[in-house]
Amino acid sequence: MKKSPAKSAVASKKKKINLALQGGGAHGAFTWGVLDRLLDDERIDIEGIVGTSAGAVNAAILAYGLEAGGRKKAQELLKRFWEFNSKNSHCSPFQPTACDKILGSKGSMEFSPFWQMFDTLSRMFSPYQWNPNHTNVFKDILEELIDFSLLQKSRTTKLFICATNVLTGRLKVFENHEITPEMILASACLPYLYQAPEINGEHYWDGGYMGNPPIFPVIYNTNCQDVLIIQINPINIPEVPQSANAIFDRINTLSFNSSLMREMRAIHFVTSLIEKGELDSAKYKHTYIHTIDAEREMSKLTASSKMNLDMEFLQYLFAIGKEKAEVFLENHYDKIGNKSSTDIAEKFF
Repeated sequence: MKKSPAKSAVASKKKKINLALQGGGAHGAFTWGVLDRLLDDERIDIEGIVGTSAGAVNAAILAYGLEAGGRKKAQELLKRFWEFNSKNSHCSPFQPTACDKILGSKGSMEFSPFWQMFDTLSRMFSPYQWNPNHTNVFKDILEELIDFSLLQKSRTTKLFICATNVLTGRLKVFENHEITPEMILASACLPYLYQAPEINGEHYWDGGYMGNPPIFPVIYNTNCQDVLIIQINPINIPEVPQSANAIFDRINTLSFNSSLMREMRAIHFVTSLIEKGELDSAKYKHTYIHTIDAEREMSKLTASSKMNLDMEFLQYLFAIGKEKAEVFLENHYDKIGNKSSTDIAEKFF
């Protein structure tokens, strides 16, 4: 049976990319929007995905969805995950108040007394004290959405989940064949919220401390030259933080971005040597870097908004993600496979 001319045209234009997904709590709904738009575009095939924290959750659901039922299945599962988060948050005291919605910045919960109380107590008591049973509601939804035995056998997409070893300070990369719910929870373990998960005798915290996200797993382990970084944490902010929460959040963002910026410098250095002919391109991989971000919008969000799972806010982030992905595809699709669409020196140096 012959392919229709339209399908043949799409197949001839197909391009492969690797995805690198940052973490950022509820801000990961921005990534959800980006992924939803990318999955709509049948010209794009995803070869590898590396994710950290919320990016690890999005990455695992995306990889499993592609394996289990293709693009539409992946879109369905991502939607279900974020809707579950919002529905589950209705039982949580962390809700934006009327004052937050009227007087606060988008997504803020700064006027919520429960948020203020939690923010204070989390600096005084650890999750080993106030969550001794190691409760984590995300494990149940992950096991409901993902058949991990199928994910481990997946050949459709290469998946890399990253966590930070608490004792050694080294980055741990988990791959398809071994990934369990505990590894995803380890990648998303903020130490002031959850106890460090134990995996094979080692304890882990959020992967963002050592790589948010690391790029090397998809460079070393795939044939694809293009890496699309879906960036949640803003590099630039409009003003100097002055409140305690704003200062703490900026320190956190700087910490989580630092490893990515160092890795970008290394990629830029190797790429420049290849382009000058000083390194053999047959031996060294020429990597093309692309980014989708929302610096202007994300830089206005408060630290409390990373825990805001109100559907109105998640849909706001989702819509921004879809819009930014649309702009990327319109302006830079032709560059995939040919050159970087991001000026690494300008953005990361």
